[in-house]
Amino acid sequence: MSTFQAPKGTYDLIPPDSAKYLAVREAIAAPLKNSGYGYIETPGFENVELFSRGVGESTDIVSKEMYAFETKGGDKLALRPEGTASVLRAALEANLHKLGNLPVKLWYSGSYYRYERPQKGRYRHFSQVGAEAIGAEDPALDAELIILADQAYRSLGLSQFRILLNSLGDKECRPVYRDALQGFLRGLELDEDTRRRVEINPLRVLDDKRAVVQKQLVGAPLLRDYLCDACKAYHEEVRELLTGAGVAYQDDEKLVRGLDYYTRTTFEFVHDGLGSQSAVGGGGRYDGLSEMIGGPALPSVGWALGVDRTVLALEAEGIELELPATTSVFAVPLGEEARRVLFGLVTQLRRAGVATDFSYGGKGLKGAMKSANRSGARYALVAGERDLAEGVVQLKDMQSGEQSPVALDAVLDAVRERLA
Repeated sequence: MSTFQAPKGTYDLIPPDSAKYLAVREAIAAPLKNSGYGYIETPGFENVELFSRGVGESTDIVSKEMYAFETKGGDKLALRPEGTASVLRAALEANLHKLGNLPVKLWYSGSYYRYERPQKGRYRHFSQVGAEAIGAEDPALDAELIILADQAYRSLGLSQFRILLNSLGDKECRPVYRDALQGFLRGLELDEDTRRRVEINPLRVLDDKRAVVQKQLVGAPLLRDYLCDACKAYHEEVRELLTGAGVAYQDDEKLVRGLDYYTRTTFEFVHDGLGSQSAVGGGGRYDGLSEMIGGPALPSVGWALGVDRTVLALEAEGIELELPATTSVFAVPLGEEARRVLFGLVTQLRRAGVATDFSYGGKGLKGAMKSANRSGARYALVAGERDLAEGVVQLKDMQSGEQSPVALDAVLDAVRERLA
């Protein structure tokens, strides 16, 4: 029994499961790399102000879930609870928006941290792949990102997910709606926390998952009835582009997402096989965020997809990913001379791109062959003194059990031919 365990609400990714997570990350990143998005990496912690200003004081993320701390030097920092604010901060700091090629298209992958009540699909440390398109207001960009996420999920074989779509309006029409919603909400029997939220950001109340609150929200004014003509036209174009691309979506006028910075297009990917934690990813347009964190006006749009949730969605649909074997060839030396010769062959095979492993620790034939079996290798290279005296090694097919001698200088060609 180990003295230490992973902190509550976190997990370790270990083989062979970790290969599945890597494959999911790569599948989500692939369409982005193919669409002009460049990779960005930001620190795991940032100035607290970045999130309290950018994500919003009234959000659960900032008010209840953020890991905030003070350093020995007196700096107030927070572990990043989400990716967008950090990526925008980094882009502004590096003046990427001044290089003349807008939008700046970036993708990222990493760990994020929220102090939540741990449950299946909701952890205090979780992994996301995200994408941001910074500095352009264009419905085609919103549609592009939704289409790329849809493409990523479908490339993994997922089919039982839905795309929920809404528009949150802009600084022209949202204040009018906000007033109407506040008027409605003030007349409800709500707890003190929720009443406070009504005053700070009433849209957050629509996102309350409690049945007792949802019941009272029946008859609440709908944002779509308050959208200005420009927002209506923008949203209609996003919908038409998605339909034209063959991407199905559902209009959801209650969808507000958990962050204060969203404007206009907002969307969520939900999977019905995941129970209460059904969201596997989501995002939207955040035209005012740059100004909130001290930058120029830079209309932008982005999303983040949960790697952990996507793995759960694959399990819910019974999808087994075809993962490449971690080892193709396993070398089994019998004796010191064989150990020296085979280690040289292993190095040669690896340099040629063949996934190869070696029997370490001086095991006998039986123990070494067990290791070869466990490695999942398709072929074993076995050599003893007699083989070396004849200038050969034995190449054994681990599936059929057949083996044949191969000249030492022909091992690479023989292995390549069989693996092909």
